[in-house]
Amino acid sequence: MPPSFDFQDLCSKEEKGAPVVVKMENPNWDVLELEGPTRAGPDLGKGKNKNAKQLTWVLLLKAHRAAGCVAYLAMGLWTLLAAIQNRLIAPKAALALDRPVKGKLYNYIRGFLVAAIVLLCVEVVAHSLGWHFAAPTGFNVWSLPHAIYMGWMVIRYKYIGPALQFTADSCIVLFLIQSADRLIQFGGCVYVKLRRIKPIPVNPSLESDDAEEPDKGYPMVLIQIPMCNEREVYEQSISAICQIDWPRNRMLVQVLDDSDDVEVQELIAAEVHKWHLKGANVIYRHRENRTGYKAGNLQSAMNCDYVKDYEFVTIFDADFQPKSDFLKRTMIHFKDNPELCLVQTRWCFVNKDENLLTRLQNINLCFHFEVEQQVNGHFLNFFGFNGTAGVWRITALEKCGGWMDRTTVEDMDIAVRAHLGGWKFIFLNDVRCLCELPESYEAYRKQQHRWHSGPMQLFRLCLPDIVKSRLTVSKKANLIFLFFLLRKLILPFYSFTLFCVILPLTMFVPEAQLPVWVVCYIPAVMSFMNILPSPKSFPFLIPYLLFENTMSVTKFQAMISGLFQLSSSLEWVVTKKSGRASEIDLFDDVKNANPADQIQKLNRVTSESGLDALKEQKDLSVSVLAPVSSGVKKRNRLYWNELALACLLLTAAARSLLTEHGLHFYFLLFQGISFLVVGLDLIGEQVSYAV
Repeated sequence: MPPSFDFQDLCSKEEKGAPVVVKMENPNWDVLELEGPTRAGPDLGKGKNKNAKQLTWVLLLKAHRAAGCVAYLAMGLWTLLAAIQNRLIAPKAALALDRPVKGKLYNYIRGFLVAAIVLLCVEVVAHSLGWHFAAPTGFNVWSLPHAIYMGWMVIRYKYIGPALQFTADSCIVLFLIQSADRLIQFGGCVYVKLRRIKPIPVNPSLESDDAEEPDKGYPMVLIQIPMCNEREVYEQSISAICQIDWPRNRMLVQVLDDSDDVEVQELIAAEVHKWHLKGANVIYRHRENRTGYKAGNLQSAMNCDYVKDYEFVTIFDADFQPKSDFLKRTMIHFKDNPELCLVQTRWCFVNKDENLLTRLQNINLCFHFEVEQQVNGHFLNFFGFNGTAGVWRITALEKCGGWMDRTTVEDMDIAVRAHLGGWKFIFLNDVRCLCELPESYEAYRKQQHRWHSGPMQLFRLCLPDIVKSRLTVSKKANLIFLFFLLRKLILPFYSFTLFCVILPLTMFVPEAQLPVWVVCYIPAVMSFMNILPSPKSFPFLIPYLLFENTMSVTKFQAMISGLFQLSSSLEWVVTKKSGRASEIDLFDDVKNANPADQIQKLNRVTSESGLDALKEQKDLSVSVLAPVSSGVKKRNRLYWNELALACLLLTAAARSLLTEHGLHFYFLLFQGISFLVVGLDLIGEQVSYAV
């Protein structure tokens, strides 16, 4: 008689062995411990001792765990769908405020999508009927669709496939050239880091030998704060700038207000008056006509009579909060260096961890400053001015023609003209200025449109001047082929064309192929290099790669708009800000300061009107937000270009299942999902509107 394997008998035996423990990953399930003997009955298969009852219980518990996982995933999916539903159902008042314009690019993508869906249906029918394996026999009504399909395959093989492959190969060449440029820049950054190279001032002392005038060694500095309806950030920027450590009689702060909101004008004027009573040398200047936008505002201020008394001008946008030693760390580089016209400092962000959108922006901008600006500044003495947190020599500005409003990138315009005039630039990577990132996709999208349409406008205008300039051939080549064509035109062109047009097409035209290393490996390596300057962002490597491809549609559209001088290239929209001024990064220097200096530093970075003071140092990590009006609500937008591309990529992913089962399918699937998330405005903060 075989031994009994009854569960109760096993548990009642005195001889007990090692326990069998089954742990559930889902915290809703309990931990069950089964104790069994060290000796089980006869060997069951290949000499292994097994207990049927124990195995049954283990399998049942694993089935319960699987059921719990399925329930958990179902709940997560339901929550996601509910969130999407809430974002899609917007109030009628909100919809009336924003009627999205569907331009020509959307019409092209929609036509492409309709054709892709039709081709997908045809391919599914062809595969199910086996049309790929045999030509139609005879001719009748039922064989006509088969004959038409075979004719389509011949046309695809002889004409469409070779043309598409040629286009793909051309884009791959551009992709490789741009990747090589990015790799060389990264190598230059590594060289600078390993050699610990940084700009060294010729004469680091600003002290005067004249005992009667000890401040004579400090140059006369004009500080300009251009702003327009900056309700959220005007207090913190004016407060920080008015407390810069510099002799008061040798510094003047100009608050250049272009606001058309009367209430905002009064608030800014009151803030300026408050700091004037405290002893700061600050004046308020308002323009009735906002001609020329920021460039017009700056040039209008430079035309004031008292500007001739100043040697240098420092520019801060309304959300920038420099540290008190900003001028002391930048102005020393101008002393005994007459060829230097610009000192640019690095940005850091108070809200870089606010949401996924700000985290991805931080990756991009860290690479821009750490690699692009630093390498170009060290090896070429030239880079594009970032428009703020920089110091200019006024003589250089005047000789270059001053600020011009002919493009939406007046900062890049003046930098190119100064470079053509033979002036030199310095980038200080160790001097950082706090500012704010756009938190909504709408604000970020408008900012990127301006940043990518303006360079193409400028390229059209500056090309004759570059060719006629006295620069060396190598510097001319750098300006034309690297600075403008490769980084401002080719990059958005191939990003959109290769990954959003050609790749889906190759799924419907299998005769043309994109290698896996183009689709996956090289983009992954490039993304890895981009993320190295911000190592804390490594968990966002894959989202960053997908988001950069998603943004290619906006950048491509902006590039085309600027290149062909379309009406949208002339739009100048002020980037919306939220006024976050008390993030952890804002207090890094406070934590490391002496107790006697902490109160002074906190007063610099904390708003003095409307915000509660921070009473304890442990509260430094808490964000202090301005109160939101009860009459303001938030809503989402629909971005039709991104939604149409999401449907197109998902359709191509479905088509790839008929022929491709590798990385092409997964790339198209996840890229389509990322377009869908952005198109539904599920990334970043929602847009506010008044009710």
